[in-house]
Order: sequence, then C-alpha cells, then structure tokens
Amino acid sequence: MTKLMYAVWGRDLTSALRAPQLHAELRGAGVDRLQLNLDDEGVVEAMRIASAGDHVGAIVSAWGEDPDADRITRCLAGLDGVERVDGWRVEERRRLDPPETWDGSRVDALAQVALLRRPEELSHEEWLHIWQVEHTGVAIRTQATFGYVQNIVQTPLTARGEDVAALVEELFVPAAIHDRHAFHGSDGDEAELARRTRALMGSVRRMGADRGIDLVPTGRRLYDLRDL
Repeated sequence: MTKLMYAVWGRDLTSALRAPQLHAELRGAGVDRLQLNLDDEGVVEAMRIASAGDHVGAIVSAWGEDPDADRITRCLAGLDGVERVDGWRVEERRRLDPPETWDGSRVDALAQVALLRRPEELSHEEWLHIWQVEHTGVAIRTQATFGYVQNIVQTPLTARGEDVAALVEELFVPAAIHDRHAFHGSDGDEAELARRTRALMGSVRRMGADRGIDLVPTGRRLYDLRDL
C-alpha cells in the first residue's frame, strides 16, 4: 500500500481537515486510510521549530493502493486557511508501533512530527546509515516514546518539498509538553536527564538534524475512509 505525506501551512486548519466533505473527496482520490496530525489546542504550549519562519499547521498522511497524489494535493490546497502544501511519497518504517484506533478520536499524546533535511556534507547513503543504524537506538533509549515511525522520502510530490529527506513521527505522553523528565523518561533524576539529553543531542548533531528542521507538535487522529 502506498503512503503519501503532506505538510500543510496555514491557520486554524483543524475544522477544514476534519470535515466529512474533505474526507469524501480524499476517498474519491483513492485514499483508504487517513491520518491527521493537527497543531491543535492540546499542544499550544509545546515547542515548535520552523526552518523558514512559518510554522507547519498540519501533517496529513494518506494510504491507498493507487492514490491520486495530484488530486489530493489540490484538495488540500483548496481548503480555507491553507497557505501552502508540500507532499512526498514515502517508505514507512515502524520502529515502535503506535497504538491505533481508526475512528477519528484524538490520541491522548503529544504526537511530534519532524521534517528532516540531509546536510550537504553527507551523502544520502551516509546520512541514511547514521540515521537508521546509529541514531535510531539512541533516540529510543533517551526519549520516552511509545510510538516511533520513520518515513523516508522516495519521491517529492511538490517542487518546494524537494529538500526534505524524511519525516519522523514520535508519540509522547501529554506531560512531555511541560516536563523534560516525562519527555526523556528520566524519572525525576537530574543526572540521568542530563546524560540522556547529551547523548540524544550528540547523535542529532551527527546526522545534521540540529539545523534545517521543522518540528511540529500535534494531536493525532486516524480515519478509515473505506467506511464512507
């Protein structure tokens, strides 16, 4: 099954992206399952990083046997409040399977999505090895994630998204928004928090993810559009 992912820039996108009319249009474009990661009221106080100054308002993931990527892009770009849409065909690798309920309910979590860009000093093969082989274990051991999905870009679907190499989905308990111990799983131990932070950031720097990154805090909702 093909997975497509889209970054959507704009304001107050929650209602437009959750609208049944949009979901019917996406179903008509060949989307069987839909995931919405929305910068909503539950993550207002979470940290954001915007590489080009404007924060991403939502990440949309769509699965189907043969989805019409151009039609999906047009559906999203035509919504009220949308300023820009970038899209990618991705290869999904699930390192920690997140819980899934396909009824549109919001997962009780901070669902963080990062858009990664490969630094010029690393070849694609070098960068992929550092990320997939060296960094993944460090990330899982130093953060209290209960869902960790890596999406490697296979083909950009829009011209302005050509610099993005991958998108990462991480799920944390809601307390991680305010509590670094909850984020890192250090159980109130300051020395352990410092150790985990150093290890994580050192690994992040090795793969170049300390720059050119978009970090999008969201609420996560899943829909099975085959029921429409």
